[in-house]
Amino acid sequence: MSSNTAAKTSANSITKTRMMVQIAMLSAISVILMLFDIPLPFAPSFYKIDLSEVPILIGCFAMGPAAGVAIEALKILLNFIISGTITAGVGEVANFAIGCSMVLPAGLIYRYHKTRKQAIIGMATGTVSMAVIGGLLNAFVLLPAYAALFGGMDAIIGMGTAVNKNITGLQSFVLLSVVPFNLVKGVVVSLVTFLLYKHVSRVLIHQA
Repeated sequence: MSSNTAAKTSANSITKTRMMVQIAMLSAISVILMLFDIPLPFAPSFYKIDLSEVPILIGCFAMGPAAGVAIEALKILLNFIISGTITAGVGEVANFAIGCSMVLPAGLIYRYHKTRKQAIIGMATGTVSMAVIGGLLNAFVLLPAYAALFGGMDAIIGMGTAVNKNITGLQSFVLLSVVPFNLVKGVVVSLVTFLLYKHVSRVLIHQA
């Protein structure tokens, strides 16, 4: 093996190790941020907004979409280990899918055109994607799972009606509560990421 090949192999090994450390670090920060959540006035109390997607989106921009998915998965796993589950893992899988539905489109758009404009377009696309996919997953997976555990669908709908009298069924619950919740979360996460990314990215590997 030539000295140049050995040097490249060593550099690649160091880069991969550093990337793994950064993925773990961003995942840990994301889990911590999950602890600081606040409810929104138009959604039932079990829908709370947090900033846990910010480190994931930053990692996705800095290291690529695959790294973003890895951070999202590790975040869900760590939270599962620390806090357990009340949905037999269904909620965790759905939350992973909803998180990826935002960071993947954003990361893919930014990967090939690394400009401020493309970052904004990517985050806007990811926000809309999360609202749509989050709405569908809540309608067909999460809300039925919660209903089975907490007194039936009528009880869940009743919690929605308590904050918005126009919520009278599953469809209106999703359209008037779940979709706006995910849109607000996407906008807030995008804004915070936009403000922090250039500062944080200086200490991260750029692989995308």
